[in-house]
Amino acid sequence: MPLNNLKELAFVDLYICLEGGDRPHYRINMKGVQKHPDIMVPINCLGEVEELANYVRHNISDKKLIVAMDGIRLRAAFVHEANGKTWVALRRIKDKPPTLDKLGFPPALVPHLERLGIREGLVIVCGATGQGKTTTGCALLTDFMRRYGGIGYTIEDPVEYDISGRHGENGYCYQVEANRNNEWAEALTNSLRCHPRYLFIGEACTPDIANELLRAATSGHLVITTVHAGNVFEGIEGILQLAEQKIGPRAVQLLATSFTAVLHQSLAERGVSLRFLITDGGTQSMSIRNLIRDNKIGQLASVMDQQHAQLMQNGQIFR
Repeated sequence: MPLNNLKELAFVDLYICLEGGDRPHYRINMKGVQKHPDIMVPINCLGEVEELANYVRHNISDKKLIVAMDGIRLRAAFVHEANGKTWVALRRIKDKPPTLDKLGFPPALVPHLERLGIREGLVIVCGATGQGKTTTGCALLTDFMRRYGGIGYTIEDPVEYDISGRHGENGYCYQVEANRNNEWAEALTNSLRCHPRYLFIGEACTPDIANELLRAATSGHLVITTVHAGNVFEGIEGILQLAEQKIGPRAVQLLATSFTAVLHQSLAERGVSLRFLITDGGTQSMSIRNLIRDNKIGQLASVMDQQHAQLMQNGQIFR
């Protein structure tokens, strides 16, 4: 059944009760206003919504959370109410990530992000749930492959953006879905046998994953990973604490050696609120790595403020 009416519905999130009986509703995102209205699905869309609900009932579970149906891509989250009802919240996602200049970052920062593609090491993209971390990570990866060429390899649960295949003349991406935590570290180990230039790890959430991504980041790869964190410092410390559970004190040395950049982002009414810290191989980078090595991560705030001020003043981060 074609979902023609549903495609034209300007929803960000669509809420459907899988037991039926309750009217489905949706949320729209209106730029420039603080309120995001929640609206009942119009009658002419109800048949298509029920078709979508049937698809979710028979094909989607906690291990498979991406709905791809008649050209619509949605990420599912299940809500199990105390009254026994189960709802599914479906967030609309695009097939391809936006380009770096469309993410809402300061324009002067974009060239610095583009140049990360010639680097090695670890790039951490952190923030709360639903703040666009995966979008940013995939946008970085696709830009690097298109701009500089090379093999990209992603490990995700689930795969959100379809970025497999050719990028530019000399870039190619492979995407792997790992459904259980114990599959991630094995998938990451296997990925290195393909000799990728770039790795995107959908979420660093276990000691094994943190250990393997740090090892990859210190062996000639550029590794991009997402982390749930409230700020830049929690993002860095989160990787460190996980890796320490696996390899002990050596984790801090691997993190200090491999650290390339960290971005913390949150979605605001007027765009993306961003904090960042980037190394360049110079004396400032040595200072950053020494602070990480000495476990003085909180003291990185002064360096981060300095980089932000320099970017706002003359478009440069490094002197």
